[in-house]
Amino acid sequence: MQRREFVKLIGSLAAWPLAAKAQQPAIPVVGMLYSAPLDLLQDETSAFRTGLVETGFIEGRNVSFEYRTADNQMDRLRALANDLVHRRVSVIFSANIAAAVLAAKAATNEIPIVFSMGADPVGIGAVASLAKPGGNITGITVLAGELIGKRFELLHEIVPTAKTIAYLVNTANPAFSEAALKMRTERARALGVRLLIVDASKPVDIDRAFASLVAEQAGALLVGPDTFFQTQRERIVTLAARYRVPTSYPWRDDVSAGGLFSYGADFPDVFRRAGTYVGRILKGEKAGDLPVQQPTKFKLAVNLKTAKVLGLSVPPLVLARADEVIE
Repeated sequence: MQRREFVKLIGSLAAWPLAAKAQQPAIPVVGMLYSAPLDLLQDETSAFRTGLVETGFIEGRNVSFEYRTADNQMDRLRALANDLVHRRVSVIFSANIAAAVLAAKAATNEIPIVFSMGADPVGIGAVASLAKPGGNITGITVLAGELIGKRFELLHEIVPTAKTIAYLVNTANPAFSEAALKMRTERARALGVRLLIVDASKPVDIDRAFASLVAEQAGALLVGPDTFFQTQRERIVTLAARYRVPTSYPWRDDVSAGGLFSYGADFPDVFRRAGTYVGRILKGEKAGDLPVQQPTKFKLAVNLKTAKVLGLSVPPLVLARADEVIE
């Protein structure tokens, strides 16, 4: 072998590992599209990662994340979804509310989408059916709208003397406004209770809503399952205590903050299951072939300290059903 040929061979062998490394496929990227601030969803996001681990994907090793949050500015969701599409993420996980899911769906019909939301995914047009969602989208519905009625009954059971129960709703989110109208015509009438709907879509509206329900002599309050109210937890819990209004919440953290009781899906479990769906899609399954799941775990949390301050005696049957009691 000539010296010149030998040098060229050695040079090509030395360059081979670098070329091979350059040709290795990049690890998949999961786009996380949230409507609420990230700090409100730390436990849920951790559970999502757990679901991915269960399917063999570990952050930093064989999967990475791109986070986008609207910080409750819903008009930003479409631009954020488009940004994830431009980033060429492998899957989009859209959480919290229908608007985020619909923004992701409008942004792409190719990139798989997995959602977690309280609204009816068929009713809002996100999927064709729960069993066969079709297209590039699937996920988990937490049945928040359906659970409003159950929370209403629990509130009436705990505060049977309340002749008027207020429902705090964000009319900018029509999914749960419709649930309020259904309650007014069905459950409230059956229980002989007047349902007072109070609206809040901005922080200043919450103070006005409480002033309104106090003026209307509401004996209890049901907080709607809107992520905007999740960001206003301290304000709502503080006002409920100030005006001595027994209040039902959608999230367990509201109870640990001083709220009377909460009832809803086990949200970390929902996010974990969403993570497993994303993992299965990354392995090659099609989103539209995966049926939309519903929650299998629901949790009732009761704060007896708050009940005592309000002068309430929580019925033994309610306490017997509670998954967590704060004393």
